[in-house]
Amino acid sequence: MASLSISTLPTSTTTKKPFFSKTPSHVNKSRRFTVSCNAASDNNDKTVKNSDTPNLILPKTSLEMQNVDRRNLLLGLGGLYGATNLTTIPSAFGMPIAAPDIISHCASASSNLANTKDTIRGVACCPPVLSTDKPKDYVLPWNVKPRVRPAAQRASADYIEKYQKAIQAMRDLPDSHPHSWKQQGMIHCAYCNGGYTQEQSGHPDKQLQIHNSWLFFPFHRWYLYFYERILGKLINDPTFALPYWNWDNPSGMQLPAMFEDNGKKNPLFDPLRDAIHLPPAIFNVEYAGADTGDSCIKQIGINLSSMYRQMITNSCDTKRFFGGEFVAGNDPLTSEFNAPGTIEKGVHTAAHRWVGNRRMANGEDMGNFYSAGYDPLFYVHHANVDRMWKIWRDVDMKRHKDPDSSDWLNASYVFYDENENLVRVYNRDCVDIRRMGYVYERSEIPWIRSRPIARVKGANVAAKSLGVVQKVEDVVFPLKLNKTVKVLVKRPAINRTEEDKEKETEVLFLNGINFDGEKFLKFDVFVNDVDDGVQTTAADSEFAGSFAQLPHGHNMEMGTGEKMLMKSGSAYGITELLEDIEAEGDESVVVKLVPRIGCEEVTVGEIKIKLVPVPTV
Repeated sequence: MASLSISTLPTSTTTKKPFFSKTPSHVNKSRRFTVSCNAASDNNDKTVKNSDTPNLILPKTSLEMQNVDRRNLLLGLGGLYGATNLTTIPSAFGMPIAAPDIISHCASASSNLANTKDTIRGVACCPPVLSTDKPKDYVLPWNVKPRVRPAAQRASADYIEKYQKAIQAMRDLPDSHPHSWKQQGMIHCAYCNGGYTQEQSGHPDKQLQIHNSWLFFPFHRWYLYFYERILGKLINDPTFALPYWNWDNPSGMQLPAMFEDNGKKNPLFDPLRDAIHLPPAIFNVEYAGADTGDSCIKQIGINLSSMYRQMITNSCDTKRFFGGEFVAGNDPLTSEFNAPGTIEKGVHTAAHRWVGNRRMANGEDMGNFYSAGYDPLFYVHHANVDRMWKIWRDVDMKRHKDPDSSDWLNASYVFYDENENLVRVYNRDCVDIRRMGYVYERSEIPWIRSRPIARVKGANVAAKSLGVVQKVEDVVFPLKLNKTVKVLVKRPAINRTEEDKEKETEVLFLNGINFDGEKFLKFDVFVNDVDDGVQTTAADSEFAGSFAQLPHGHNMEMGTGEKMLMKSGSAYGITELLEDIEAEGDESVVVKLVPRIGCEEVTVGEIKIKLVPVPTV
């Protein structure tokens, strides 16, 4: 199969300035990497064995410094499939969402997926009930030598054999066993497609959902933690660690070969993957349901620039990176707080859909939340998503901080551990992966200096568009996105100094995004991209970012056959972008929204630009 190699990459991620105010001094704006798309084996690369940041010691959270043990005060969001016999606590004040009662309050995850009769995995995602006892608080083991999660493209033959043995052992378990391949897949189905309500929090009319909010990263981290430990238990190897799909590095942008070699004889194989995207196809970080036909080199450049936008310019603060604050009483369908973080709405969603089989009615397996967990590649994809959280924290440890609200710290999930015990875990205990007993094999991150290429079009592009492009204050909202939309948006300040940028970053907000949650959708956002005759990609400076959603089956009919649209929001850091397009002195800019797929019913309720305080050191 074809593989990729890369050279002349940065070796340091230390910075003195926040990425969102100005490109750090170590970030080289020129792209001095070389890529080979020729067929070659990369499995013999022995040069990268240490973790990304082996000496990192995270500071204690504010909660750890308090005398009150809040786990005795607040209950959190139910994990695997939730807890049993929990006390109902009202949510008169902001609080984590309480776990559901898995005995009597687990419903089919969705009855309204598109072409439901074709949902080959089924939507009954309730777990086996082994005990009616309350789950016990999980205690992380101490003095454990960290397991090392390897980059999939560099995994040795011995490691692959061990990994296949573990997955086969999981597949051989009876479906009713909590460690079985089917039950592990059902975890995602239950929590992502409306299998539970917030009844234990006093809100039986509200569903649970771990996407589109700050629960996304911690839930999936714990999910992988126990999945990994279960696999190790099945082969009697406590050192076993999951691989990660290294899609942010050119050498790992293909679907890892270990998942396809030997076809159906391979326990890592899943027939419900898009055959067009098997190796040597290069993953498209901005995938929108159709292949672009771009060359290997061009696609890699687009991928790296997109990762730069997602990890640096658009992840300027905690809320932008993690997503909206979701607590008890919020509605995952209509809440104004629903907003995915930059990675979730970006590369995370793109990879899901790129792998899922486009010929299946619902894009199974990876292309739909209800079925994604049935593909072993799901866990390897999410291992790299988890690695992005780790890297984001490391590149600017002073300003990139995990949420410190008790509503986040005390959110909890319930899983069956490797010993089949029902255990409760908390967000506050998953912020340090070394404390959790694993690290990532080091892999270079070339996107850190892949700032999009500036294509200067002259000053006052917006002023020249007056009379052609409507001012945002004259637009009738909600604005439909069934076609490309351009609006003139006034900026809060012009010609800001470097000192100003250190204090506040300029952010473009799209609020009140309404969409059909049962469709895959994606639209792109550009600033001052007024030349419709030139194709603009994520590698160009006018590209602000994108917004994408996988199908959510949410039982969304209102009883009259009328669909209930989901609501969300999105934000894009544009301080650096305005520098690149030489628009810092312009009073307004042209915001261009380009629908790519599934946007026929999408509307936007508000478009505005605000200055957002930069987190203090």
